[in-house]
Amino acid sequence: MTARVGLVLAAGSGRRYGGPKALVESGGETWVERTVRSLADGGCGPVLVAVGAQADAVTAVLPPGVVPVEVPDHLTGMGASLRAGLSRAAGLGALQVVVTLVDLPDVGVDVVRRLLAAADPQDTDVLARAAYDGRPGHPVLIGRRHLAPIQELAQGDEGGRAYFGRHAVTLVECGDLATGHDVDRPPA
Repeated sequence: MTARVGLVLAAGSGRRYGGPKALVESGGETWVERTVRSLADGGCGPVLVAVGAQADAVTAVLPPGVVPVEVPDHLTGMGASLRAGLSRAAGLGALQVVVTLVDLPDVGVDVVRRLLAAADPQDTDVLARAAYDGRPGHPVLIGRRHLAPIQELAQGDEGGRAYFGRHAVTLVECGDLATGHDVDRPPA
C-alpha cells in the first residue's frame, strides 16, 4: 500500500484564463510544476496529475516520476478529472489522497504539510481539508474508504463538495499561510 498519493487537477482548458492554467508561468516555473513540488515536498508520493487540455504540453513539463493521468472526457467538467485521478490512486493502493487544484498559486508546501500533520497516515477513514479564515478550500485529504463513493458523485463540475457536505470533515486552518483563492482570469 502507498501511504499518501498527491493528485493535481490540471486537465481544464482555462477558457476564462485564455488557456490551460497548468501551463501558466510564474517565478520561472509553470503552475503545474509548482503544485507538484508543493505536494511532493509536503509529503505526498507518488504525485499524479490529471491532464486533458493540451495534455502533451502539460505532460512535457512534469518533473520525472510524476504520473500523468489522461482525462479524455475533461470537457465534461472537473468531475471527470477527479474520477480519473482517484481511480488511478486507488489502483496504486493509496491509503490517502491529497487532492488540490492547479490554479491556487499561493497554496504551497506549508499548507500541504499542515494538512497532512492533522491526520494519522494510516487512517483510511480521514476526511480533512484546508480552510482559509474558516472557509473550506483545497487541498483536501481523502482516506481510501471514501475514494469510490466520491468517484460515484463526481459529475460535471461537481467534485467532492456534496460528499464532504454529508460527512464529518476536519477543517485545518491555513489562513495564516495562504488565501486559498483560485485564479480564473489573468491579471489585468
